[in-house]
Amino acid sequence: MLYLIGLGLGDAKDITVKGLEAVRRCSRVYLEAYTSVLTVGKEALEEFYGRKLILADREEVEQEADNILKDADISDVAFLVVGDPFGATTHSDLVLRATKLGIPYRVIHNASIMNAVGCCGLQLYKFGETVSIVFWTDTWRPESFFDKVKKNRQNGMHTLCLLDIKVKEQSLENLIKGRKIYEPPRYMSVNQAAQQLLEIIQNQRIRGEEPAITEETLCVGLARVGADDQKIAAGTLQQMCTVDLGEPLHSLIITGGSIHPMEMEMLNLFSISENSSESQSMDGL
Repeated sequence: MLYLIGLGLGDAKDITVKGLEAVRRCSRVYLEAYTSVLTVGKEALEEFYGRKLILADREEVEQEADNILKDADISDVAFLVVGDPFGATTHSDLVLRATKLGIPYRVIHNASIMNAVGCCGLQLYKFGETVSIVFWTDTWRPESFFDKVKKNRQNGMHTLCLLDIKVKEQSLENLIKGRKIYEPPRYMSVNQAAQQLLEIIQNQRIRGEEPAITEETLCVGLARVGADDQKIAAGTLQQMCTVDLGEPLHSLIITGGSIHPMEMEMLNLFSISENSSESQSMDGL
């Protein structure tokens, strides 16, 4: 059987009891290592689980999935995913491949950023479509996701922005020359995401368009959700450019047009001051 097991968001102990039992009886255990990361490394997971883990990068999962599924019809194989197993479409593809090969599968769910963002106080049922914000390059600066933010705002819905992760990426030169040389890992911060959003706003104004959000739109920055040192900050998009949330992983929420009083009361717990780290009321936002 193929087991797809969610690991949660914090550290090794966030796996469920059911998930841990499955891991310990599997002949091979893969750790998906490119859609998200925990706050601890592979070695800490191996020590807690009592099993050796095989790192599965994007190339292996998307192009060589048959290696992962090999012998899963006669033995148990686990595929571990940070958060919930279906937080990325890649993992649906793995299920479809297993089904076509006649391999039974079982999913063991866990907490995901998609529901854990409720920790900031915004109500989950008021979130619209989730968007991804990618690192811009000199020649590629996509803005298409901004249409989804606009649509969410028009419907009074919050937007969860998942920020880019670059793991085991090759430079264009190394890719062209076929050299297996990889760039250092990069994780987009809330600061970088906010700066790109502000640039999109300016671009739209130059084109004579009315942006869906402005520098004063209320946003929420989140870092290391589910970890002991989780950090949340609520303030304007402009403030998100400079707020210090520390180490990755970061996420950003752009609030909808209308905010419930209880949501605002919760956000006030995490508000950032213009001139200090002390809390202040956001009633004027």
